Amino acid sequence: MATFAPAMLYSNSEYVWDTLDCGIRIVYRYADSDVSYCGFAVNAGTRDEECGLEGLAHYVEHMLFKGTRRRRAWHILNRMERVGGEINAYTAKEETVVYSVFLERDMVRAVELMTDIMCNSRFPSDESIREKEVIADEINSYRDNPAELIYDEFENLVFDGHPLGHNILGDTDSLARISPGDGKRFVKALYTPDNCVFFFTGRTAFDKVSRCVGRFSERFGSDSAVLDRRPPVSYSRFDRCVTSDNHQAHAIIGGRCYDMFCEKRVPLLLACNILAGPGMNSRLNVALREKRGYVYTVESVVTCYTDTGIWGIYFGTDHSTLNRCFSIVRKNLDKMRRDALSASALNAAKKQFVGQLAIGKENRENLATADGKCFLHFGKCDTLNDSIAKIERISSSDILEVANEIFSEEMLSSLVLK
Repeated sequence: MATFAPAMLYSNSEYVWDTLDCGIRIVYRYADSDVSYCGFAVNAGTRDEECGLEGLAHYVEHMLFKGTRRRRAWHILNRMERVGGEINAYTAKEETVVYSVFLERDMVRAVELMTDIMCNSRFPSDESIREKEVIADEINSYRDNPAELIYDEFENLVFDGHPLGHNILGDTDSLARISPGDGKRFVKALYTPDNCVFFFTGRTAFDKVSRCVGRFSERFGSDSAVLDRRPPVSYSRFDRCVTSDNHQAHAIIGGRCYDMFCEKRVPLLLACNILAGPGMNSRLNVALREKRGYVYTVESVVTCYTDTGIWGIYFGTDHSTLNRCFSIVRKNLDKMRRDALSASALNAAKKQFVGQLAIGKENRENLATADGKCFLHFGKCDTLNDSIAKIERISSSDILEVANEIFSEEMLSSLVLK
């Protein structure tokens, strides 16, 4: 697991970070803009829920905005909206992120609201009833979209009932069992100073932000979080086909991969980008869409957790071309295992990957929340140059090694919804 620096100021060319006396870590990135971003990344997510209460972390995320000791739900909603700002949140398997987007002049307002939400949420019963109806609608809407549903169904099969495989939303049965008291206990146990990171992106000076967070951090208690995360179960490959009333067949092929701390993660990301990245020139987009017109979308996904990971290639196609698509995907995976990339092909792939990474960092909202998540687990954030250097160090033999470890036939699983 990652270790963290002692309570003192650190910096690199893009970031400054520190630890307050209360134990909250701060990561700061300067951005010359009138718009700022701040919030908390909490080391608590779906895998930290009690058995039978699947969806609790997501329920908590919703209920954080439904009333504190100082504010009713309407006052929370209106606090940033009335000055043109926004508040938002999301839940993942290992993190919950709560944040605000606002004009620089409203920094104190945003920081105060974020700490109030984190420390003083009341989970009122009347709001809980209404919000559970909203979440139930979200669950039902999600299940109507097989292109999204297949990812979670595949993950649950890959992790074979382990909490990492559970749907973030839970289901209607587990949602019905969740009570406001469950939410309060979850927050008390895991929303602690040592288990969260405050992130900030904007033009306000670091010292001013740090003092502001320090002032309001007195609302946090002194308890420490105790994470009880059991390792994933052993992996056994599978091939599953689920019949449903879909006009199109939805398919995913993939399996387990590396955790977020493994150095081989970066060559795997590059290999998957070559195969089915966002570029229209990816190998599988050319083979399946451009040459044959079999698919509208083919894409790769790699998700790395603290102790494991999962990867996959998704496509949707007509029922009549499903087997042909699978054959083409497998041939391309075999080619990645068999044939080393030439120097020119490797350099071209790196250049494209670096460009995509740099352009992606132009979305400051996504970058700000990613900063919080990165610092939460690594205790630091890589600069763009750090990330580029890791990509540039990848060799053709690195690609072959990860391809033979991850893309091998005995590691490949598949799921089809048709």
